[in-house]
Amino acid sequence: MNTPLDKPSVDTPTEDTSAGDTSVGDTSVGDTSVGDTSVGDTSVGAQLAETPTTETVRQRVVRSVKAVTPNALKTAWWLVRIMVIVTLAITFLKYFGVIAWMSWHLTPVFSWFGLPGEAALAYVSGYFVNCYSAVAVIASLHLDMRSITILSTMILCSHNMFLETAVQKKTGSSALRIVAVRTIPSFLLGWILNKVMPGQPMDYVADLGQAQQGALWPMLVDWFWSTLRIAIPMVTLVFSLTVIQRLLAEFGVIRYIAKFLKPVMRFFGLPARTAFLWIVANTLGLAYGAAVMIDEAATGKLSRRDIDLLNHHIGISHSNIEDLLLFVAVGGSLPWMLLSRWVMSWFLVWGRRLEIYLLGRLFPKRFAPLV
Repeated sequence: MNTPLDKPSVDTPTEDTSAGDTSVGDTSVGDTSVGDTSVGDTSVGAQLAETPTTETVRQRVVRSVKAVTPNALKTAWWLVRIMVIVTLAITFLKYFGVIAWMSWHLTPVFSWFGLPGEAALAYVSGYFVNCYSAVAVIASLHLDMRSITILSTMILCSHNMFLETAVQKKTGSSALRIVAVRTIPSFLLGWILNKVMPGQPMDYVADLGQAQQGALWPMLVDWFWSTLRIAIPMVTLVFSLTVIQRLLAEFGVIRYIAKFLKPVMRFFGLPARTAFLWIVANTLGLAYGAAVMIDEAATGKLSRRDIDLLNHHIGISHSNIEDLLLFVAVGGSLPWMLLSRWVMSWFLVWGRRLEIYLLGRLFPKRFAPLV
């Protein structure tokens, strides 16, 4: 007997596939369906499955780069505009003595963090806008590595507060709590780093006075070259990271790595189920990764407690590629900025777990969803 195992299905005589033939191994109309790929199947779906339709690695890379280039260039151009506007404004503020005035009044407050008063401009800019605007301000100030590291750590904890709080609220956390969780630790870390980092705070009152004695034109020339030196590596970094992030998503690297992060999640006090979102937050950040995080939370695979714990961690420790390297580019110390926020996030998550446990024991009905 001629069966499909003896001869390819495309050459099987028509009489072997008639509606009335029900012999074992034959593919009659009565027992076949599109997409059935069992042994001996001669359906259209099986033939299409054998047709090579996958792209080569090179084609996937080229397609991914082409797809991401417009947005990458748009982001880079936006970054250049922010850099020019903010740094030029800061230059004029310095020339007309506004920076000196702010420094005089804010130095007592920021001296708690070992920072000069004008560092408040960078912090406030980052708090209400984003890290790019804060970096633009820092680039206009003559800070040393110690001051940049402390200030950058504070900004990394509490930048882009409005947008990123909205994202975390959308995933299920309290907006007021997120603001508190991000703002208070930023001040606390600034104070701690000032106590433990080697070196001494810089005195800026005399330096600012000397800078304002110069003419406007030399200040503008200095502004142009200093802005150009910062803008070029920043634009290159943003474009490169955007491409890398797209390639990681294209080839499924992020989800593959997530499988091996269970010990890391356990150390930070986070459920293993949150590993994928943890990677998204650390690579894309809260703003860029908003769509992924909100969609993942909406699937119902994560409990309210899982999301709440994750938000306590990533609130002060996210975007640890792009944003972190931006501050490294202007003189910050990567180990101090990264490890200090990881330590703080560890305390925040385990503290939250203890809080949930105690509240669950005292008020079981009200806090049942978090227990």
